[in-house]
Amino acid sequence: MSIRLLPGVHAPHRKHTADMAPVRMPVPGVVKIPMSMNIGRPATPTVKLMAKVQVGQKIAEAGGFLGAPIHASVSGTVKKIEETTLFHGGSCKVLVIETDGEQTRWDGLTPPEVTDFDSFLAAVRESGVVGLGGATFPTAVKLKVDPEKVEYICINGAECEPYITADTRTMLDEGERLSEGIDLLRRFYPKARILVGIEDNKPKSIRHLRELNAGKERVEVRALPALYPQGGEKVLIHNLTGRVVPAGKLPIDVGCIVLNTTTLKTIAEYIQTGMPLVERVVTVDGSAVKHPMNVIAPIGASIRDVVEFTGGFAEEPRKIIMGGPMMGISVPSADECVAKGTGSILCFGARDAVLPEPTACIKCGRCVNHCPLHLSPADIETAFRLNKPEDLAALRVDLCMECGCCAYICPARRPLVQVNKLAKGELRKYTDRIKAEAAAKAKKEAEKKGEAQHG
Repeated sequence: MSIRLLPGVHAPHRKHTADMAPVRMPVPGVVKIPMSMNIGRPATPTVKLMAKVQVGQKIAEAGGFLGAPIHASVSGTVKKIEETTLFHGGSCKVLVIETDGEQTRWDGLTPPEVTDFDSFLAAVRESGVVGLGGATFPTAVKLKVDPEKVEYICINGAECEPYITADTRTMLDEGERLSEGIDLLRRFYPKARILVGIEDNKPKSIRHLRELNAGKERVEVRALPALYPQGGEKVLIHNLTGRVVPAGKLPIDVGCIVLNTTTLKTIAEYIQTGMPLVERVVTVDGSAVKHPMNVIAPIGASIRDVVEFTGGFAEEPRKIIMGGPMMGISVPSADECVAKGTGSILCFGARDAVLPEPTACIKCGRCVNHCPLHLSPADIETAFRLNKPEDLAALRVDLCMECGCCAYICPARRPLVQVNKLAKGELRKYTDRIKAEAAAKAKKEAEKKGEAQHG
């Protein structure tokens, strides 16, 4: 099958920690577990102040359909339940747990009984798993589709962002568990072809997973070109299956599901052991880090504690990013904490943290040529600055995946992806206003009609 690769950029890989197996850090004195670690509503705490908790114990229920439960990553005492502002601007409750250092497992941990599709979905939901590649979409919701409609399950092992190697280590160190997850998908989605997509700059991962899954029906491990953003959901679907997810549609509308490798491994681990998502591998790297490495960190550990475990800062960090350099978010301090979707912590010194001054757009068209979704970031920037939300709608800024290719490739160093994010917010306001005006007009016309009928 001939497949045309979508555009992107050749960002430097900088996979310094790819050959470093993760090391489990000591339990910090305090962890802060936010109740908002998925794209839906925040979870609702189920434990009270001064309650004793143990590792794996459920401490919060899902806040709604697009939510996921949260479990204690440590054993200790809940010292505070407070409202906080998160680094991405939202707010939620945070459970502050003072650890006892014993890491006592909750005695209620037992592997779930998985006998059919419904019990499989229930297990995934109870595991607390969300998209661990950073999207944090509740995995149980993604999997809750008619198995008969699933033609492809794309396993995302691309890990296309520079620096990050957490998924690489999952494929190398937890390949057997990941393969158990693949077997679960084969069992509960009997018509689906399972395609594992891995960038070709990870030959060890490709070889290892091919060996582990050799001879399995409907399973194929494919090497993909190392072209960012290869791991983007729509990009991966197209490059593995040749299918295009239409604007406003979901992967399942073209018969596809996409799962991250670490997400699938975690599901298999929960079904085998009963231990929910309480820790994750985090890549720690950047010019301000003395010793880059992969760390197994409990959910809620602070950036400061994680970096201190690696050897501390080589210099004062001028920028700390949760996630990769292309799509990650800069955080205000090292006191921010590891969440479910934290695949990496990147700390940069002054030289790497200073952004170049933007200059005037030279109309070169590179942002258009390299956009995976064929948008026009330069025109979107103009419409945003001129406050023309109707133009933003016509330019389909709502489709932007915020991959950052436009800003990366721009010779004028225009902050294009940042503007796209702001423009999407303005478009939402505009759309909401139009809907509200239409509803008010319809209500007024209905009232007039009612008055005429009774007049």
